[in-house]
Amino acid sequence: MQSFWQQPCLNSSRVIQKITLVILLFCLFPSKATPATEPPIILCLGDSLTAGLGVASAESYPGLLAQRLRERGYDHQVINAGVSGETTAGTRRRLEWVLRNHPTLVILVIGANDGLRGLPLEQMEENIDHILSHLREKGVRVLLGGMQIPPNYGDTYTQAFAAIYPRLAARHAVPLIPFFLAGVAGKRDLNQDDGIHPNPRGYVTVLDTVWAVLEGVLARAPGP
Repeated sequence: MQSFWQQPCLNSSRVIQKITLVILLFCLFPSKATPATEPPIILCLGDSLTAGLGVASAESYPGLLAQRLRERGYDHQVINAGVSGETTAGTRRRLEWVLRNHPTLVILVIGANDGLRGLPLEQMEENIDHILSHLREKGVRVLLGGMQIPPNYGDTYTQAFAAIYPRLAARHAVPLIPFFLAGVAGKRDLNQDDGIHPNPRGYVTVLDTVWAVLEGVLARAPGP
C-alpha cells in the first residue's frame, strides 16, 4: 500500500487556482461579523459651572457623572464641553464644532454669564432657542439645565431670567432641571471662595440634582 508520503503532490497550478477561488469568494461574500458599536456620548455643554472651574476634572459634574454611569452599568462616554466665561452667544457660535463629537444626548446648562452681566434677556432666550432647535434638527436629545441669578439687576430682570428656562423647555418639549445649583447656591460650605462656583462637595450635590432628571431620560433612551 502506498503511504501518504509516497502519494504524488498536487499540481502547483491547481493549488494556486483553488487559493485564488477562496480569496475571490471572501471578496464577493464578506463576513457578516457585527462591527463593534461605539458607546453613546453624553456631551455636557455650558460655561465654567460645567467646565469645573477651580476643581479637578474628576470633581466636576461631568467627571462625577462619568463615574456614576459606570457604577450604574451604563457604557456612555461623557465629554466635558464647558468653557469658562461663555455666554449663550458663545455656545451658539461653537455649537456646530462641538457636534463633531456626535453626541446622542446634550446636557445644556448655559446663561449664567448673560445674567450676571445684565445682557438683554431677549437675545439670551433667542440664542438658547436656536441651540435647542439645531440640536433637534440633528436628532440629538437634550436635557436643559435651568439657572437663577442674584437680584443684582432688580426683581423684574431676575424673575424674567429664571422664567426663560421652563418656557423654552415647554416650547421644545425637552426635560428640564428646574435649578442646576439647587441646594448649592448661597451655601458657603458648598462653594469656592468666590461664592459662585461649587467646590468638590458642592458638585456632588449638583450631580445628584442632574441625576434626578437624567436617570429618567436614560431609561427612555432608545438602545444603541
